[in-house]
Amino acid sequence: MSLRRALPVLRSALSRRAPLSTAPATREQHAAGLEAVRGRGAAEAARPPVPAVDFGNTQEAYRSRRSWELARSLLVLRLCASPALLARHEQLLRLARRLLGQRLFDRLMKMTFYGQFVAGEDQESIRPLIQHNRAFGVGSILDYGVEEDLTPEEAEREEMESCTSASERDGHGTSKREKQFQAHRAFGDRRDGVVSTRTYFYASEAKCDSHMETFLHCIEASGGASKDGFSAIKLTALGRPQFLLRFSDVLTKWRRFFHQMAAEQGKAGLAAMDTKLEVAALQESMVKMGITSRMEIENWFTVETLGVSGTLDLLDWGSLIDSRTELSRHLMVPNMQTGQLEPLLSRFTEEEERQMTRMLQRMDVLAKKASEVGVRLMVDAEQTYFQPAISRLTLEMQRRFNVERPLIFNTYQCYLKDTYDNVTLDVELARREGWCFGAKLVRGAYMAQERARALEIGYEDPINPTYEATNAMYHRCLNYVLEELKHNARAAVMVASHNEDTVRFTLCRMEELGLHPADCQVYFGQLLGMCDQISFPLGQAGYPVYKYVPYGPVMEVLPYLSRRALENSGVMKGAQREWQLLWQELKRRLRTGSLFHRPA
Repeated sequence: MSLRRALPVLRSALSRRAPLSTAPATREQHAAGLEAVRGRGAAEAARPPVPAVDFGNTQEAYRSRRSWELARSLLVLRLCASPALLARHEQLLRLARRLLGQRLFDRLMKMTFYGQFVAGEDQESIRPLIQHNRAFGVGSILDYGVEEDLTPEEAEREEMESCTSASERDGHGTSKREKQFQAHRAFGDRRDGVVSTRTYFYASEAKCDSHMETFLHCIEASGGASKDGFSAIKLTALGRPQFLLRFSDVLTKWRRFFHQMAAEQGKAGLAAMDTKLEVAALQESMVKMGITSRMEIENWFTVETLGVSGTLDLLDWGSLIDSRTELSRHLMVPNMQTGQLEPLLSRFTEEEERQMTRMLQRMDVLAKKASEVGVRLMVDAEQTYFQPAISRLTLEMQRRFNVERPLIFNTYQCYLKDTYDNVTLDVELARREGWCFGAKLVRGAYMAQERARALEIGYEDPINPTYEATNAMYHRCLNYVLEELKHNARAAVMVASHNEDTVRFTLCRMEELGLHPADCQVYFGQLLGMCDQISFPLGQAGYPVYKYVPYGPVMEVLPYLSRRALENSGVMKGAQREWQLLWQELKRRLRTGSLFHRPA
């Protein structure tokens, strides 16, 4: 089976929808967005003014916390600041478990790290914390935090087996994918250098079914906990990653070919949405390259497919590899190493086809369940060699399910150089096709790993050169999306950030653009146990804000706790302010005789 047949399988799995159109939205689609904006404007007069948010007011920031919880936070943050302790934390945990026994060790963990970062062992035990936070204006994004405790050797073996074909593994075949999209043994353990996200390794189809069931339980629990819940999923948990690698390779080659054609027409260096190819010149180039005959190519670029402008942009270009066009059977692209033309779309074996189909079916089950219980589904971003495929598959779900409101949210990692282009392209596609844009903006979780991999294997580093450049990218993308929200009341964004300056920037732009918290278009997100001085003042001021809430048995979430400790050490400058505010509030309670404060 060829990769060009991947998309029809996807569409049958995700049910039927209207054909892809990159023409401007119809008057009915524009009217829906404008009517929502008018309705928002009519309601503004009746809204109360938005309270000012003060992240330095410790009495308000920690009103929901008992004094012993503040003391625990101080202890955990101080321990996370010790490089010597963190370097040996795994050995120390094993030693403590051996000396104390399992029961006392569990109690120690619940009094410290586990109690700080994990909500409880199961859905029933986490309910009081969810209800408590909700009473103070903070929602929950549930995540079952259990991970397999694989050794680096086991993780490497599973990764290499799941990212290569049988012929590649026995040496009888070679991969035609570019280096970036091939599995490399030195980076087989994808957990290495990653501290702020969970990693899944493919073991079997049955294991993927188990992951799907876990996600379903989280979605159901989120729906039962509140009327406006979120749940997060990872596509690497739902199927064999070899498919994601191959599909990402196809999408990247096709986009690179577009920019190559743009350079030939003297349009190199333009922003993604500003780059347009002259169809006549493109046809001439493709005939000269021997991709197809002049007669055939004239049938590919018609008024019905591309309109009457005589140009095509990157969205039009992307639609050409859609399997509904005959063109997809003929596509050839130049190999960057050899200069020879090669088929863009390669073949799957029957087993690979079945694995791909099951991944898409699992995605569909989760999206339908989320729609059924009214939970928004956030598809997490992953490594750059998986991400083009993940984003494309998420886009297909958005087309299907984001009809009336943004149910499916794609995640954009702003430490990547091409994030702004991807955001602007997806916003424009949502406008043209008339579905609701939904995004989660993060800085990113894989920077050290991505940099080392690019350097070792020999491809361009996809990461912004500096932390300041990443901040600028985040604010640029956020500003663009907020501008879209001003004109489109059916779009939404999750600002997932622990950076106080970014949150202040968002609040300022919301006020300037007239985006009221009650519109529920702008959401904020932080991890449980971190940055309460941001989350709770936002929630008490009426902003939609959520805590990412992991849960699971103590021993099975130790890998998650290990990353939380390492992440706090990596962002210790921000954590230092949090520590100071916690200590300030504890001293205030001692001074005023309110040490036994009871949240109410």
